[in-house]
Amino acid sequence: MNIVEVENLTKRYGGETAVEELSFILEKATATALIGPNGAGKTTSLSMLANLLSPTSGKIIMKKDISIGFLPQYPQFFPWLTAIEFTELAAKISGVDIKQARLQSIKTLEFVGLENAIHKKVGSFSGGMKQRLGLAQAIVHRPELLLLDEPISALDPTGRREIMNLLKSLQQDTTILYSTHILNDAEEMTDQLLFMRDGRLIEQGSLKDVKKKHAAPYIQIKFGNSTYALEFVSNHTWKCEVKENLVLLPVSETGPTMQDVLYVLSTEKQDIIGVEFQDASLEEIFLKVVANK
Repeated sequence: MNIVEVENLTKRYGGETAVEELSFILEKATATALIGPNGAGKTTSLSMLANLLSPTSGKIIMKKDISIGFLPQYPQFFPWLTAIEFTELAAKISGVDIKQARLQSIKTLEFVGLENAIHKKVGSFSGGMKQRLGLAQAIVHRPELLLLDEPISALDPTGRREIMNLLKSLQQDTTILYSTHILNDAEEMTDQLLFMRDGRLIEQGSLKDVKKKHAAPYIQIKFGNSTYALEFVSNHTWKCEVKENLVLLPVSETGPTMQDVLYVLSTEKQDIIGVEFQDASLEEIFLKVVANK
């Protein structure tokens, strides 16, 4: 079931075009990652979907009476309020019944890992804690559509893992559209990828489809050090890429098979740590599709 349809969405500021003819569909209870370099138009696109910006042209068609939660990249807080006061205020503004607002706020703060800071003033919060509080205000009213602009940018690796797991648990009832530059995390929680560059959508599809189109698998040989890797490459004519102590051999009809590689390695004297098939990472696809590398 489609809950959002975006058709030729365009935003111009004077003579500058921030977003140009953007079109995509969000299905119910899916997660979509909006990926692109700085200035690609991600924040502008999310702001139009959140109804904070009016498009110059195009359409946003949403399910009737849909509830929306939004976490901007740089959320603003009232430092004199406690976490529970701020979240309860957000709940009431979002239409939660006054009698339910406090209970829902407490449960939400516990959900995002702020159970020990419920009565602390926001002004004393670290950047990571504010990021969690920002997520709490975006989900306290249990929205059907959740829009997140760099939701894990201020978190350390442990915090990122915790928040990504929380977002995964929300997917059963919530449709999520989020922008991110942390591609490893996007690879774990994405039903659809939207690649943007210079305000335009340049690629979209599932992770599987995008990998199939842009990233052939390869055989990875790991040597004890970079010297051994370079020595191996110099002794063979196979098309390959060297990354420090790794040799990457593209899998193709004309390239070597795993059997070929293993046979050759059995005669080598270099320190070989391991050999395995690898799929290209989302970061490698990003560099190819968005950064033209």
